[in-house]
Amino acid sequence: MTVTVTGLRSQSGQVLACLSPHPKAFPDCSRDASARRMVVPLDAGTVHIDFGPVPAGAYAIALIHDENGNNRMDKAAIMPREGFGFSRDAPVRFGPPSFRRAAFDVTNKPVHQTIRMRYIL
Repeated sequence: MTVTVTGLRSQSGQVLACLSPHPKAFPDCSRDASARRMVVPLDAGTVHIDFGPVPAGAYAIALIHDENGNNRMDKAAIMPREGFGFSRDAPVRFGPPSFRRAAFDVTNKPVHQTIRMRYIL
């Protein structure tokens, strides 16, 4: 299971990545003990994330561009100040997308997602 991250507005900080099979824990992986979490430092170039092999099933990915490296999403009131992205380029309306909108199936074949970072502020 691999991911390419596009649309980063800077090479500052890190990308926080979460791969979860549980709808009720998405997009906040802190509530999912089985989620795979990664912290990917940024340097020049494209960001690639390798979650390794995962069991077959439905999964969704949430990413945060943690520009200041404090390991969390910074907000201004309720608006995200840092970038975010979701598998299947799931649309964001009045909050994060549902698991269903971001979910994709993993089978016995390699799976690759390209996730575009989005910024509001």
